[in-house]
Amino acid sequence: MVAIKDILEPSLEVLGVRPYKTTKTEEYMSGKMRGHFTNILTLLRKQIMEEADRTVHHMKDDLVNYADPNDRASQEEEFRLELRTRDRERKLLKKIEESLQALTDKEYGYCEVCGVEIGLRRLEARPTATLCIDCKMLDEIRERQQG
Repeated sequence: MVAIKDILEPSLEVLGVRPYKTTKTEEYMSGKMRGHFTNILTLLRKQIMEEADRTVHHMKDDLVNYADPNDRASQEEEFRLELRTRDRERKLLKKIEESLQALTDKEYGYCEVCGVEIGLRRLEARPTATLCIDCKMLDEIRERQQG
């Protein structure tokens, strides 16, 4: 079973994908490179959907009306945490769909603020990234300053 953190913060190893190796003459976001990221995003989407199915079955199968209030509270807390994780995954799923659409539109891999290349390794670490590292750092600084 895949750990929750692995789905929300995927690595290529967890997805069973090897890092992309570029050739010297290969253009950024070539067809082969777009195929690599389509594969990553599709595998990630599949894992999230499988985990959602497991949650539904788990909640149905493990639903017991405990007489002891402590047992009932523990079960409710477990379900609450699981649903919270699924909500985060639902948001990630939306970003995955947007990234797949950007791949189709050939806009994937470029910063939506400044337009520069996001970078192969950054996209492999965070396939739904829409900002280059510089714009993301500025964005985080602004967030911290605004509270």
